[in-house]
Amino acid sequence: MVLIWSIIGMLCWGISPVFAKMGLQHINPLVGLSIRTIITTGLVFSWMMMNGSISQVRTISSGTFLLLGIEAALATVIGDLAYFAAVKRGSVSMVTTIMASSPLVTIIFATLFLGEVMTLKRFIGSCIVIIGIVLIV
Repeated sequence: MVLIWSIIGMLCWGISPVFAKMGLQHINPLVGLSIRTIITTGLVFSWMMMNGSISQVRTISSGTFLLLGIEAALATVIGDLAYFAAVKRGSVSMVTTIMASSPLVTIIFATLFLGEVMTLKRFIGSCIVIIGIVLIV
C-alpha cells in the first residue's frame, strides 16, 4: 500500500507544477498561494469533518501545535511562496528539479536533529543526486 500511495503522490506532485505555471500567468505568486491555501484548507477541513477526525484537534498539545506551526511556516508559507515565485518566473522543469532536491536537506537535518544515521550508501546516493541536479540545471 505504501508503494501505491507513493506513486499517487509522485504523479500528483509531478503534474501539479504544470497547472501552477498556467494558473500563475496573470497573478502575483502570493495571490496564487493564497487561493491554493484556501482551497486546500476547505478540502482538508471537509475531509476531517466527514471522517470524524476533527475531534482530535482538541487533544493536541501546545508543543505539537508549535512544531506543526513551524513546519507550516517553513513549508507552506515560505517554501511554497518561493516555489510559486520561481515557477512563475522560470522553467517548470528546472524549478521542480531544484525543489525536488529537498530530501538532501532533510537527510542532513534528520541526521543532526533526529539522530538518524548517515550511512555510506545514503552519502553516495546524495552525491549522485547533487551531480544529477547540477547536470540538469
